[in-house]
Amino acid sequence: MNQPFKPVRKAVFPVAGLGTRLLPATKTMPKEMLTVIDRPLIQYAVDEAREAGIEQLILVTGRGKSALVDYFDLSFELESTMRAKGKDLAVLEPSRVPYGELISVRQQEPLGLGHAVWCARHVVGDEPFAVLLPDDLMAGTPGALRQMVDAYNKVGGNIVCAEEVAPEKTASYGIVTPGNMDGRLTEVRGLVEKPAPEVAPSLLGVIGRYILQPEVMGVLDAQEPGAGGEIQLTDAMAKLIGRQPFHAVKVDAVRHDCGDRAGYVRATIALALGRDDLRDVVREAVA
Repeated sequence: MNQPFKPVRKAVFPVAGLGTRLLPATKTMPKEMLTVIDRPLIQYAVDEAREAGIEQLILVTGRGKSALVDYFDLSFELESTMRAKGKDLAVLEPSRVPYGELISVRQQEPLGLGHAVWCARHVVGDEPFAVLLPDDLMAGTPGALRQMVDAYNKVGGNIVCAEEVAPEKTASYGIVTPGNMDGRLTEVRGLVEKPAPEVAPSLLGVIGRYILQPEVMGVLDAQEPGAGGEIQLTDAMAKLIGRQPFHAVKVDAVRHDCGDRAGYVRATIALALGRDDLRDVVREAVA
């Protein structure tokens, strides 16, 4: 049987942001390179993408973000030294990228998430693609994007990851106008970027995972500023509603906002408590 929808083979990682919520740690280090236990945030996002069948990783970087590309490069000196000392190189395996799997494009100005995604338009081409925001660390098995791909293979079109947010937090999210529901899937009839609580159409907020059709790039071509004067991805997605299938999915995963100090600490503790080699010592430390 033929696949009814084009497979999702490419993923865009918008990683050009300045990480101002985590200053001064992010003054010289990309926030996506901050480690949760023993892996940087970008590694968690890449692992999630690979599990979901992604074949090409597209990093949208900015000035001062070369460490992100270097991280996935072959570290000849390190590996030679480890090999000479008889150390196991398997620990480096997740950070290795086969030739051609990773592509880096530059966002020269911080013009918004929609603009960052648009910068990858020539690499995306005419294929559906995923977008992952690495500072949203999604802890779940299978991974959040794998669950979204499974949903996409059933309904096609555009899929956003969503969760219920507190009423006072609607102004921090793109909020869904919901339609019909089918288990974890909700039909999206509208999207509003950062509405005030009194006008929010629901409490279903879009979080940092998307599967989008390439037509969104044509909408982003207009470079129309939205909330905060930035080019908003939510605004562009909203214009596809009614033209293409559009759903929100609640995944079985825990989201940690690692762009926030408290969220970053919570993520470290939560993931450590899930590891056999760290659980007991962490429990003792936080008791």
